[in-house]
Amino acid sequence: MGQLNILNHPLIQHKLSFMRDDETSSKDFRDLLEEISMLMVYEVTRDLPTKTIEITTPIGPAKTQVLEGKQLGLVPILRAGLGMVDGILKLIPNARVGHIGLYRDPVTLNPVEYYCKLPPDVGERELIVLDPMLATGGSSSEAIGFVKKRGGRSIKLVCLIAAPEGVKRIQQDHPDVDIFVAALDDHLNDHGYIVPGLGDAGDRIFGTR
Repeated sequence: MGQLNILNHPLIQHKLSFMRDDETSSKDFRDLLEEISMLMVYEVTRDLPTKTIEITTPIGPAKTQVLEGKQLGLVPILRAGLGMVDGILKLIPNARVGHIGLYRDPVTLNPVEYYCKLPPDVGERELIVLDPMLATGGSSSEAIGFVKKRGGRSIKLVCLIAAPEGVKRIQQDHPDVDIFVAALDDHLNDHGYIVPGLGDAGDRIFGTR
């Protein structure tokens, strides 16, 4: 079963507290999400393989480590997942970025696909699916399914906040996918929102609520 990783670094938790605050502006919310995403990717990429190369420093020759093997691919789930991309690209500028467009039916709470475009070499990349909120898990599960159908094999899911219901859904549907979150909250309310959560991440990112 995929492992749940809760990244409770003090800097992440500090910034997440301000994101949760209803008084935080859209601009500050976007900035905080970018910063947290950058901090989280350190742990998400901890197991990337490296190889030894020889270089020459101003003092003399040295053996150092560089990344080896598969390239990275980021797959944000539209639209809220877009808010996590820039922070990660600042650290991994060569990562390719695909997009999956899903929205949640307000009545059934089931995900509906409206767009999917991934890198052509998706099967050769380490893929990171991005979605700030893992609520019911339906959208993330469907997105991961779409990636697999198009050849993706090595996939991780990175979310800001998760509900236990969403974690359970991903672990049931995709036991080969590790989950990385900044916080595991209490439960979902009757409208499918995470409690206490931070509201609708997409609305808060883009100021559309």
